Amino acid sequence: MFSPMDFQRVFGVSLRATQEFIKGHCDDLFLKIRNGLYALRAEPPQEEAVANRLYAPSYISFEYALSRYGIIPESVYTITSATTRTTREFVVNNKSFTFSHIKKQSYRGYKTEKIGGTTVLMAEPEKALVDYLYFVSLKRKTLNERLNVSKVKKRNVMEYARLFGRKGLIKLVKEIL
Repeated sequence: MFSPMDFQRVFGVSLRATQEFIKGHCDDLFLKIRNGLYALRAEPPQEEAVANRLYAPSYISFEYALSRYGIIPESVYTITSATTRTTREFVVNNKSFTFSHIKKQSYRGYKTEKIGGTTVLMAEPEKALVDYLYFVSLKRKTLNERLNVSKVKKRNVMEYARLFGRKGLIKLVKEIL
């Protein structure tokens, strides 16, 4: 993925020439991710990498991460991420990406993970669970009754839950664990 400024630096051309070239080749060479972010159509980026670059800072969490870790049994088709920015939703090439706002002091508990040769930011299993339960405690998400918390580190879950400073979340986490 690249921005027009990245293109400019690599090819040493003016901003105007860059904009015209990218605009003229969005149908054949380039894939428009959003305004100011493009990729080569011949080598489309991994959806998880798109999520990280689409709305930064962000890391993949919530239902998408819970599904990857086997904490929820369902397949999840929307890539769900946590961000310190305003909550937003994007659709890129018929793929849905949601970004949910969390407090800055809670923006931790993620790691780098290799997916298809690309490095992405992904919540640790315990943090993805707490991020999800935070929104359940706010009544913005419905509790999945089939959570499998047998493999999560309960101590880490409680540490992450305390970062949110919300008594309702602590109570919910204790009930789930």
